[in-house]
Amino acid sequence: MDTPTPSTTIRPATAADQAALGRYGGSLMRQHHAFDPERFITAADPEDGYGHFLVSQLGDEETVVLVAEQAGTVIGYVYASLEPMSWKELRDSCGFIHDVFVDERSRGQRAGERLVRAAITWLEAHGAPRVVLQSAAKNETAQRLFDRLGFRRTMVEMTREAGPQDA
Repeated sequence: MDTPTPSTTIRPATAADQAALGRYGGSLMRQHHAFDPERFITAADPEDGYGHFLVSQLGDEETVVLVAEQAGTVIGYVYASLEPMSWKELRDSCGFIHDVFVDERSRGQRAGERLVRAAITWLEAHGAPRVVLQSAAKNETAQRLFDRLGFRRTMVEMTREAGPQDA
């Protein structure tokens, strides 16, 4: 017999969500660092800094931080913003999804999909003509989600560490 999945609510983050945002932001940082420790930063205790940063974005009219909540518990978040045209990135103005993370115990319940869809809706409602995001090369699960949601691959980031290289 299947266990029913609790109902998931997507809502704007509040300052009261800082600890959960920090916990998940820290997990996201560790996940990326584990994918490629030379490319992605780490910190001894990123939870406080990440939570503080995300809460600091709540008053920005061009930014949205949304959380997924089940039974009063935050299980994930998405952080996105409106970005201007960038000569450096050869990109016109857009909405940019910077982060999306769902607690490992809550994956497979479509919370990540709902968070991304809600961010897209917010970005488009605020004038974004397109939505851009990046995904760690090794995060194939996330890439399958983004493919299903209509994202296409447009850039491949490549990294080379300084110094002599083994051939």
